[in-house]
Amino acid sequence: MIIKQLTVIGVGLIGGSFAMALRRAGVVGRIVGVDTDTDNLAKALSLGIVDEIATDALSGVSGADVVFVSVPVCAIAAVVRNISASLPPGCIVTDGGSVKTAVVNQCDALMQAGCRFVGGHPIAGTEHSGAGAAFPELFAGKRCVLTPGLSADPDAIETVSRLWTAAGAAVCSMDPGHHDRIFAEISHLPHAVAYALVHAVGTADVEGENVLSYSAGGFRDFTRIASSDPAMWRDISLMNREAMLASIDGFSASLAELRRRIDCSDQAGLTEFFTTAKQFRDGIV
Repeated sequence: MIIKQLTVIGVGLIGGSFAMALRRAGVVGRIVGVDTDTDNLAKALSLGIVDEIATDALSGVSGADVVFVSVPVCAIAAVVRNISASLPPGCIVTDGGSVKTAVVNQCDALMQAGCRFVGGHPIAGTEHSGAGAAFPELFAGKRCVLTPGLSADPDAIETVSRLWTAAGAAVCSMDPGHHDRIFAEISHLPHAVAYALVHAVGTADVEGENVLSYSAGGFRDFTRIASSDPAMWRDISLMNREAMLASIDGFSASLAELRRRIDCSDQAGLTEFFTTAKQFRDGIV
């Protein structure tokens, strides 16, 4: 056993799956779930994701060795501000947000003496949400990036790392700003593009036809992530604004170049463009 009590604030897909994975690994004693959605919280209890539930975060963190905050990124700092004075001595607070600079800076400053904040970002998820969508294999073979705050000491970082390893993830660490620039490109931009593509096609006027009714496997596979929670992606876009704008500008330039080659009927240029992209994509797998 790594810790005696884990408190999960936000028992949805990520928080619930983390709890389930750690329970299955046998590395945590008691799991307390905190959520503002009482129906979701009751479901988490009925599914055995958590042992106890609390609608009040202050009581929910009592006795916790580690608190995992799994709420929308714009709400993480507010949650930590609310619980900071009630954290047990030596408690470690970590999160699962996909934007790190603002979260780490804000939460680190809220830590009481003796408590530590270790930023985290598990690179896993689906388009589904809620406790009912959680499953213990979500993090198996996936990466989890840790972005420790100034309050974090080696023991705190090691504890959080061991928990994510027990959940099946491969753990690495990096600077929060570096993280945000990387994930603006590899995660935030693709979601923005998927949403923009569906929006463009859905509002396209092609002689009165419902264009989306003709969509097949390719379109649906490509745009699956546009079924994700709009509020979550609104918050991510605003919190990682500068990096996302730079990523969108880079994508716009690439799309403009593709348009130019099509407009010029540049066969060689199109072959080179698509071949280069294919090589990048093939290199991933």
